[in-house]
Amino acid sequence: MSCGDPHETDCSEVLDHLYEYLDREMPDSDSAKFREHIDECSPCLEKYGLEQEVKKLVKRCCGHDDVPSDLRAKVMERIASIREYETEGGAEPGAETAPSGATAGGDAAAAPDSGSEPSAVHKKLAQ
Repeated sequence: MSCGDPHETDCSEVLDHLYEYLDREMPDSDSAKFREHIDECSPCLEKYGLEQEVKKLVKRCCGHDDVPSDLRAKVMERIASIREYETEGGAEPGAETAPSGATAGGDAAAAPDSGSEPSAVHKKLAQ
């Protein structure tokens, strides 16, 4: 994702650390760089706004429950592993692989509609 304009901080870096920014868990100097980028880049601003709303919704619906520290650690570990596989462009260990040009269901012509399928991160988090 990028607006096509050059930025001091790359869009991928901003998106990789968006939750740190949202949670105010980064140094002030990095936070200032991210704020500047988000102010200049409409796709990143849109993603920021979406994730901010998701956090508000989760807080409103689930904000009263204490999350066990071991569950939090497992979720964060899972997110990190999914991001690592997406960055490397590889499949997650144990995932089905299909021959080149074919889908896992065997129908090479049935490509998923990119607008209707959830991202790999969302699919894995739902498991």
